[in-house]
Amino acid sequence: MSALLVTAPAAGPAGAEIRLRPVTSQEYRAFLAARADGPDGPSFLQCPSWAGVKTGWRPLFLGWGPGDGPLTGVALALLRPFPGTRKYFAYLPEGPVADWADPDLDHWLTPLLRHLRAAGAFAVRIGPTPDFRRWNAARLKTLTGRGRRLSDVLACEVDPLGTAVSERLRARGWRRCGGDAEDGADAQPRFVYRVPLAGRTTDDLWAGLNQEWRRNVRKARKARVEVVVGGAADLPEFHRLLRITEERDGFRLGRDLAYYERQYAVLNAEEPGRMKLYLARHEGEILAAHTLVTVGRRAWYQTGASADHRREVRPSNALQWRMMCDAHAAGADVYDLRGVPSTLDPDDRAHGLLRWKLGTGGQVVETLGEWETPLHGTTNHTLYRAFQAYLARR
Repeated sequence: MSALLVTAPAAGPAGAEIRLRPVTSQEYRAFLAARADGPDGPSFLQCPSWAGVKTGWRPLFLGWGPGDGPLTGVALALLRPFPGTRKYFAYLPEGPVADWADPDLDHWLTPLLRHLRAAGAFAVRIGPTPDFRRWNAARLKTLTGRGRRLSDVLACEVDPLGTAVSERLRARGWRRCGGDAEDGADAQPRFVYRVPLAGRTTDDLWAGLNQEWRRNVRKARKARVEVVVGGAADLPEFHRLLRITEERDGFRLGRDLAYYERQYAVLNAEEPGRMKLYLARHEGEILAAHTLVTVGRRAWYQTGASADHRREVRPSNALQWRMMCDAHAAGADVYDLRGVPSTLDPDDRAHGLLRWKLGTGGQVVETLGEWETPLHGTTNHTLYRAFQAYLARR
């Protein structure tokens, strides 16, 4: 690990210099553990274990704070080499874990960028964590229409912090990936779907499901669909079902079995039970399998797969209900179903996924998305333009 130390020219709120340094994974985990309570805790993509999932990337574990005081922020930065050069693209998925409410982003963002530049990065992509806008499920269900998108519907809430962070980043020359296009060009979903769990009973969660969802969960029970938590030995069957799902639904994640085996191993080595594999069986056959990731008081439905046959017994509804209830019982404040499309057009094939998730109750949340900036220097700007051209050709 590099011993590089970068000091910001600006002082922190209390007048102390903000210093950034490499930190050990133990220091990093301790900081995250102190921040893990509540729905705004860190993403699993900023956990040290995620570095072990992403082969081909060089991880940096960084932390900063005033002088020799305690850490006030951390970042997992993943560096990907640019072919034919000794330069890297730096990516901080859903991070850094920092004080985004600080009106002076520069006093902690500047040392981060300087450190990454010194490490050989030509450009940086971050995922600011504040939300931007939210739409309640009940509102969206009544506002579908031909050609309509989320931007056509007045949001139920606009987060003032997200608005402020967006303005501050633009003022500093950061570029939102994909511009203002709703589906953007982000590696992580810009629009996600979240079901609040805090302060609610299981009966409240059941009442929050729409009529179709409750009917489908009952169908699964009546058909004796069994939902169990599997293990590493079940990952090959999960991956087989995932390939079927990709073919049926017209998408391709491009991840082999080894990726999920590695993810399952490293996340659970960091904390037992961090990643779980749920299976829905009917008459002895696994018909659906979904993964769940938990960090602190946040839970994410990450990846789902299902067979083409016997869909009438509703194994995926049964799985989601069980996963939501388990997250609630474990003390999670929010159940995040991850990405949804921005289309509200019922004739658009992608709308089916949004419609399915809307049935669980909750909210569509527009995050700030991902933001990029080239680092100082003519070479870095040239490489960034080449990198953008490469992405446009993919």
